Amino acid sequence: MGLGGSSSTSSVESPGKNSFRSDSFSEGKDSESVLEKGCLSIVVLGASGDLAKKKTFPALFHLYQQGFLQPSEVYIFGYARTKISDDGLRDRIRGHLSQGNGTSSHSENVSEFLQLIKYVSGSYDTEEGFRLLDKEISEHEISKNSQEGSSRRLFYLALPPSVYPSVCKMIRNYCMNRSDLGGWTRIVVEKPFGKDLSTAEDLSAQLGELFDEPQIYRIDHYLGKELVQNLLVLRFANRFFLPLWNRDNIDNIQIVFREDFGTEGRGGYFDEYGIIRDIIQNHLLQVLCLVAMEKPVSLKPEHIRDEKVKVLQSVLPISDEEVVLGQYEGYKNDPTVSNNSNTPTFATVVLRIHNERWEGVPFIMKAGKALNSRKAEIRVQFKDVPGDIFKCKKQGRNEFVIRLQPSEAMYMKLTVKKPGLEMSTIQSELDLSYKQRYQGVTIPEAYERLILDTIRGDQQHFVRRDELKAAWEIFTPLLHRIDEGKMKPLAYKPGSRGPVEADELLAKAGYVQTHGYIWVPPSL
Repeated sequence: MGLGGSSSTSSVESPGKNSFRSDSFSEGKDSESVLEKGCLSIVVLGASGDLAKKKTFPALFHLYQQGFLQPSEVYIFGYARTKISDDGLRDRIRGHLSQGNGTSSHSENVSEFLQLIKYVSGSYDTEEGFRLLDKEISEHEISKNSQEGSSRRLFYLALPPSVYPSVCKMIRNYCMNRSDLGGWTRIVVEKPFGKDLSTAEDLSAQLGELFDEPQIYRIDHYLGKELVQNLLVLRFANRFFLPLWNRDNIDNIQIVFREDFGTEGRGGYFDEYGIIRDIIQNHLLQVLCLVAMEKPVSLKPEHIRDEKVKVLQSVLPISDEEVVLGQYEGYKNDPTVSNNSNTPTFATVVLRIHNERWEGVPFIMKAGKALNSRKAEIRVQFKDVPGDIFKCKKQGRNEFVIRLQPSEAMYMKLTVKKPGLEMSTIQSELDLSYKQRYQGVTIPEAYERLILDTIRGDQQHFVRRDELKAAWEIFTPLLHRIDEGKMKPLAYKPGSRGPVEADELLAKAGYVQTHGYIWVPPSL
């Protein structure tokens, strides 16, 4: 695909004097050595919306605080249709940046950061606003003594996917670097990437006509979570796990997302997509890939993403008998939700991977709203110990649990002798709780990590086009059956575990529930 005089990718991805090519998990790199040098313009489109205010701008502020965004190089542009001034946008953002310690130094950091932000108002489908945006960016670049085309331009689309094609066309026509002197233009797009296979492919094709794949960063914030990023290290840097991580030892794997609140404030949006599109097809499926993939030949982003695609291509078609859908009572009371809505707010789906490592091991994907707890975790349940001489099978199996949020932790559930004079057993754990073990260490937010990866040009934690296609191929037939009303969600009470049929499906898939044991996060 040719970009004519606007081609930036050809010069970007080959390292030069002032460019950086990321080497994941490399040591000894601080903010000075990690970042490319030169003028950096970050454009947040949809700057007045909730996503930008609550996630994008706070992530940029945290990067600024840590020295990853240098005032001498970076400027941040907000773009939206709302008619407000620079100070108007700054005032909207300020409250979301003041979650720190409240000290004068923090307040000073906030004020300094806000001065790096300029606002441009314009529509998303006409050239006038984008020409003005390009003019403002160019003036910033000239002020930093950048040669035309040698600067870096990052466009973050905090927008509904429906406007991606028109916005990307405007960026392509009016806001690209305009020579081959180096530098780059990169586009960050948020989920949902389509509603099924055909709409996702249409969207990919439209973006693909405007930008090369190395310029497109499809962000899934779950891939930026600390414990998700730890999965490759856990699996491939520890001899302990290598012989156990297969169908000979593992009985089943659960990947769980639970929220203790409903769709308050998002009813209209959620009713259009449902829990499978909103959580399972993207977030949880990405986690599954990292749990199930084979060891890549290196840590280069393409080698890792190649292995993820192989996993997705090995997933068998979903059986209706291994799906339970639910909708919490009161969901339809939301005036933005249809009275006849068939949208699931809960789903348990069993996926099966047809390959040598995982044949016969169910991967249980479970997500729901208005449940009795809030958490996201991976639960690897091992098979029973043969020849159970301690008669402790009823207490539960060994499990390796990775708690993604909240209270990030990893713990191994083990059977041990109960302290005392009697030979009796009890379940306990080997526990790595992050707040206790890494005191004084701030775990980065997923968005700040992923934005920094985008600046670095590291696409490891972003979704590639063929990966997106393979993911939609798995779920589209099921989603169409739900959309056509062929599968109905079961009612469940808010604050419950979800439909009882979901627990029955777990038992049928082979999961053995632990009795008499609850993991309690250690207190400091």
